[in-house]
Amino acid sequence: MKKLKHGVFWPPFLLVLAAAIVSFTNKDIFIAVTTGANDWLIANFGWVFSIAGLIMVFVCVAVYFSKLGKVRIGGEKAKPFLSYRNWLAITITTTIAAGLTFWGITEPIYHLIWPPESLGIEPNSTEAAIFSMSTMYLHWTITPYAIYCVPALMFAFAYYNMKRPFSLGSTLAPLLGKRIDGKWGQAIDAVCLYTLALGMASTMGTGILNLAGGVNYVSGAESGPTVWAIIAIVVMVTFVISAASGLMKGIRILSDINIKLFVFIIVYLFIIGPTSYLLNLGTESFGNYLTNFFDKSLFTGAAGEDQWPQAWTTFYWANWFSWAAITALFLGRIAYGQTVRSFILVNFAIPALFGGIWMTIFGGSAIYKQMSEGAIGDILVNSGPEALLYAVLGAIPFAQIIIPIYIFIVFITFVTAADSTLAAMGGISSTGITPSSPEPGTLIKVIWGVTISVVAWMMISFAQIDGIKMLSNLGGVPAVLLGLGVVLALIKVAKSPEKYDATLEDDEEISEKVS
Repeated sequence: MKKLKHGVFWPPFLLVLAAAIVSFTNKDIFIAVTTGANDWLIANFGWVFSIAGLIMVFVCVAVYFSKLGKVRIGGEKAKPFLSYRNWLAITITTTIAAGLTFWGITEPIYHLIWPPESLGIEPNSTEAAIFSMSTMYLHWTITPYAIYCVPALMFAFAYYNMKRPFSLGSTLAPLLGKRIDGKWGQAIDAVCLYTLALGMASTMGTGILNLAGGVNYVSGAESGPTVWAIIAIVVMVTFVISAASGLMKGIRILSDINIKLFVFIIVYLFIIGPTSYLLNLGTESFGNYLTNFFDKSLFTGAAGEDQWPQAWTTFYWANWFSWAAITALFLGRIAYGQTVRSFILVNFAIPALFGGIWMTIFGGSAIYKQMSEGAIGDILVNSGPEALLYAVLGAIPFAQIIIPIYIFIVFITFVTAADSTLAAMGGISSTGITPSSPEPGTLIKVIWGVTISVVAWMMISFAQIDGIKMLSNLGGVPAVLLGLGVVLALIKVAKSPEKYDATLEDDEEISEKVS
């Protein structure tokens, strides 16, 4: 704590802490204020999220083919300290995989039985099934990974090639130069810490509900605030221990195990599931997604006074932007020695393909079950999304083996994501973070871990899924504004990368220290 950046740490921490205190002392006022703020933000900023997400996709593609694509992060002599396989495994398991494990089965049923009213789609119809699956491709493939990739790439270049400080303000250095140092940079870090604290609490809330459904299926313990509190404590203790042990010591092993389990369960469900239905529905829905890409990406529902886009697409984009700002510090840090084109492949293209495959199999299986049996929609209505998830998995052969594996995947996925995120949060809250000394103090990571766990439990206990969405929306607005600034900075660098590349001469020495 002696190295604490007081101007960065205290403002967001006190805001989050104040919210937690108010929620316990006066729940009604807390819910009223957060709901009002959330409604105002999504009504006035939903279009910003839609446009910003689309811009991120185009920037990723453009940068891949630009002169910057050939540049090596850290300089020409920089040698990667992660193998390509480890790098990809860590990237997938520390970004949106925690969301994939929960929403992959539950979200398609929401869209199937409650499609947007303004589109005139009949619930549980063939058209609704195609809409549902194509929407899963929108929400879980190229756009979210583009939102992560752009700030992460800009930070990696600024940190290693421009020799900028370990700060999110560094991502704006091509635009603002030295003006971003000092108080301006600290202000950006403070705002992003606040947005990530909310975004991480949102994702942790999702993970708690996911695990609670598994506990209910295995033990019969009813999913509720008491079970959620126990799960939150177990998860919190685990990722705090993991984070305190040093970021890269365990995360490589955990990510490698997790990616193998991901592949196993994908292949298993594909083989034992309605294989031809999955392939046919996936093909038709992907065609629909491509054909209507711009319409789906920019659908705000304003003309028909439809709240569906705000409840779903805006929620996701806000969540991704909330996470992306600070996750960029971690993704950029582990990219040392890789080329920019490799970075875009590993952080954008390949994970997007993985997300599409996951959604085709898991989402398609849920849609097939609802269309053929019609029962799981009732489970969603009566018992909640966490019960729906395990009702689908419980119907497959050898469910008694597959479900514990799935619960383990959910648990480890969130722990690895939280591990990397707490390290990034601790890093920008501290002084003295450099490529050769990248780890923040343990206490600062513990403080953030405990705080976020409390907020996550509080929101799902009081508002459940609506609480999760409110957290994401509230945290996403300042993050999306930073993201748009980062886009401009990256475009400027891509035009003349040699103008900004001040690579260190002792690349090999730094490479050894970073690893």
